[in-house]
Amino acid sequence: MSKNKMSRKDFLSLSAVAGVSTLVGSSFMTSCAEKGPVYTPIRQAGEYYVPVLNDKADDGKELKVGVIGCGGRGSGAINNLLDAANGITVVALGDTFEDRVKGLQKKLAEGKYKQNVPDDKCFVGFDAYKKVIDAGVDMVIVATPPVFRPDHFEYATQKGVHSFLEKPIAVDPAGYRKIMATAKQAQAKNLSVVCGTQRHHQRPYVEAFQKIQEGYIGEITGGNVYWNQGMLWYKERQKGWTDTEWMIRDWVNWKWMSGDHIVEQHVHNIDVFLWMSGLKPVKATAFGARHRRITGDQYDQFSVDFEMENGIHLHSMCRQIDGCSNNVSEFVQGTKGSWNSANHEIKDLAGNVIWKFDAEAEKAAHKQTNAYVLEHVDWVNHIRKGTMHDEATECGISCLAGVMGREAAYSGATVNWDEISASKQNYLAEFKQELGKQDMEKCVVMVPGKAK
Repeated sequence: MSKNKMSRKDFLSLSAVAGVSTLVGSSFMTSCAEKGPVYTPIRQAGEYYVPVLNDKADDGKELKVGVIGCGGRGSGAINNLLDAANGITVVALGDTFEDRVKGLQKKLAEGKYKQNVPDDKCFVGFDAYKKVIDAGVDMVIVATPPVFRPDHFEYATQKGVHSFLEKPIAVDPAGYRKIMATAKQAQAKNLSVVCGTQRHHQRPYVEAFQKIQEGYIGEITGGNVYWNQGMLWYKERQKGWTDTEWMIRDWVNWKWMSGDHIVEQHVHNIDVFLWMSGLKPVKATAFGARHRRITGDQYDQFSVDFEMENGIHLHSMCRQIDGCSNNVSEFVQGTKGSWNSANHEIKDLAGNVIWKFDAEAEKAAHKQTNAYVLEHVDWVNHIRKGTMHDEATECGISCLAGVMGREAAYSGATVNWDEISASKQNYLAEFKQELGKQDMEKCVVMVPGKAK
């Protein structure tokens, strides 16, 4: 099934393409049979990238890092990086709001690693990202509201700075195209770019990925992905907040800031199926609704039927409503068996477990099992070895898949890949990048179809 093997070749430019092919540092696989059957790989080793998941990055060149976006995710990511590697110095911080910059500055000074960022390297405003990148950094953590991600990545790449991009990295087609173009520039400059799709650095997922490529479930015939949970956080508008300040502080509830939760959160699960299968979707038919969300203009549930480029289907479901059944997992069906991330095991068609990740063995062999740290281990190792690494291309495709599902639900129409990738939709261009009044009439909850 050659299309299944190489159909994303023109879209992906991973390290394997540059001749980098590595194996997981340790194996924690158990098999129910001493002599297993012979499997036919769906992709050959060397056609896909597998990270080395050591507990800590190799020591080497001292590295200076800046943080753009000093809220919860930026604060978490910089501490993950400091846990991942020695020889890292935080030299600059930037955010739209001074309280967030000062808050992270204080946390770093008082925290485990006693990182002291001087006041003159703490920047505030919509242009703070440029000042951070221009402050002499080797690498930058980008964790602002996602709508700004493409511009920040572009500037970092222009300046030759390695990027960690929290997901999602694009919320609309214009952002997607900028991400894809910038990823090519980053490749040409031999930069290392890692994204916040941390399942790519989580040992049970990585080993399942290897087993699926080795043919344990046969040719992939479909799958289901889920992120169903309770209501996410929100910020009620405070006295004195302008339109822009409220939306930025409450960004996860506004579609222009986050892309809606199918893009902002559920991209993790969509990305897993695209990663495992090596396919991209060509069509999406969907529905969604808003029942209980308190702020913003987003839906609180989506259901999407993705048709992939070889004709198989993926069902995608996400919901953020309290009091409902929860499920965050991925399921992939093949001609010979299936894989389920809920219990990290592979079954044959008779229901027998033929592979299961051994979490206890992992804990015995490794002190570090946090994928949020391990993704930074991989990032630093590529930087210190001078090897190009590109996760932006693959993550960009996953983000646009989420956008395609969102627009199919918003409109009620089937949306295809070619039209969404060429769409002029550009959320950032519709709003002012200043802390003032916005045209809030643009922030409406979408209603699919046409009323009679």
